[in-house]
Amino acid sequence: MKIVVTRPREQAADLVARLRALGHEVEVCPLIAIEPTGPDEIDVSGYDWVVVTSANAARELAKRMRGRPASTAAIGPATASALPFEPDLVPHVSTQEGLLAELPRPAGRVLFAGAEGARRLLVDELGADFVPLYRTEELRPDGFPDGDLVVLASASAARAFAALGRRVPVVSIGPETTATAERADLRVAAEARTHDLDGLVDAVGEATR
Repeated sequence: MKIVVTRPREQAADLVARLRALGHEVEVCPLIAIEPTGPDEIDVSGYDWVVVTSANAARELAKRMRGRPASTAAIGPATASALPFEPDLVPHVSTQEGLLAELPRPAGRVLFAGAEGARRLLVDELGADFVPLYRTEELRPDGFPDGDLVVLASASAARAFAALGRRVPVVSIGPETTATAERADLRVAAEARTHDLDGLVDAVGEATR
């Protein structure tokens, strides 16, 4: 089976290797590009919690962070592994709702570091400060490859793929990506149960049985 991975090339290698090890033909065709934005330095020393909800945000925060917050939360294992230290909280459900459910209350002063246009659930529920650290550009490649299955690791990738007008089944990394794909009339063959590399690989296995 031929699988198309739509992550940026610099973030696709581990997923490609895992899928090829399972015997699949894999091609990478990025549908999003990540562009850093926001301040050069971020002083986190006055915060009770700093929250990151993507590996991209964690990597950018690691480059620019000054000081240390009292506590740090990462939305899932992949985001946690992109931080330069062990976070204090990684929720069992890798969504903003899951993180919100496990964050101790009162949370105190909270900084949410994420993408431009990120969902504002954490900001609204916690009265958190928000700092955008990157923006996601949706790409429109001229020659998207033919395949039997397309892997979508973000809602942005789902929107970009839908804009191409292809009718190939997709695997989604999580509920937000699935909802975006379904609104665009894409057929979601499987959704990752854990919103990380392992979850994506397992979901591809489920979709290809």
